[in-house]
Formats: sequence, structure tokens, C-alpha cells
Amino acid sequence: MKLKGKAWKFGPNIDTDAIIPARYLNVTDPEELAQHCMEDESPRFGREVKDGDMIVAETNFGCGSSREHAPIAIKAKGVSCVIAKSFARIFYRNAFNMGLPIVESDEAVDGIQGGHELDVDLDKGEIRNRPTGKTYKVSPIPAFMQEIIDDGGLMEHIARRRS
Repeated sequence: MKLKGKAWKFGPNIDTDAIIPARYLNVTDPEELAQHCMEDESPRFGREVKDGDMIVAETNFGCGSSREHAPIAIKAKGVSCVIAKSFARIFYRNAFNMGLPIVESDEAVDGIQGGHELDVDLDKGEIRNRPTGKTYKVSPIPAFMQEIIDDGGLMEHIARRRS
């Protein structure tokens, strides 16, 4: 899977309340959740993010509560991938369950600035920073997890395998 988009850079410890504020936890519609994605962390994000753009963050992205609203809001916003130095474990699993690709790379995060145009090849495990020309290697997503992403998330994956 090949992705292209602009980087939106965030710092460490972006918790699930920063991704989708708790005041929207009664919302279940992904499109409505998307309208509020990262609104307290970066008001520009909600207005300016484009389909395919990527979130790039420091350590412990998605810490906090175990709610699935966070990866749902990110994916519904049109973000194609999240690149971070590390993820909270429950967010990591929820992201794959919702069909949101995520990759870990200290080197890539250190070399990417907000606004940089990126090419991510999930199959090869490469992130290319177009402005700098640098390519960063990441561990490719395992095939069985890539199938879940390709199918749109775990529930869709299970439904497709049953039919």
C-alpha cells in the first residue's frame, strides 16, 4: 500500500482526549467525530488537513483511555497514516482494528517537519521525505495486519472472511 500526503507534526504524549475531546464521546458517527479531530491540540488541523495527509508525532501517541473514538476520528478525517516514535499499546491495537495504518520510526519523526510531503510504502517499509530526499526504513506491517487494514478494519475483515 502506497500513501502520499503532507505531515502534521505533533509532540509527545498526545492522548486520546487531545485526538478527540471527551465532550464528544457520546458521538458515534465517524464523520461527526472527524469534525472534532485534534481540535483542541491544533485548530488549524481540522480546517486544513486534506485527505491523505499524515500525522507525525513523538513518543506515546494515543496514550490515555482505551476508547476507539480516537483512531475512528483520525481515519474519518482522511488521515492516511500515523507515524510516531512510539504508540500507547491500546491505541496501537485499536488503530489496526479500525483499519488505520500506523508505523514507528524515531529517525523518520526526527527528520520530518510539519508541512513536509511524504511518500509511505507500507509494503516495503519505507518513508520518503520529498523535500529532504531522505528515505527511512520502518518495519513493514505484517501481512495478516495489512489484510485487516486493506479490508477496512477488524470487523470488516472478519465479515469478508466469513463470506
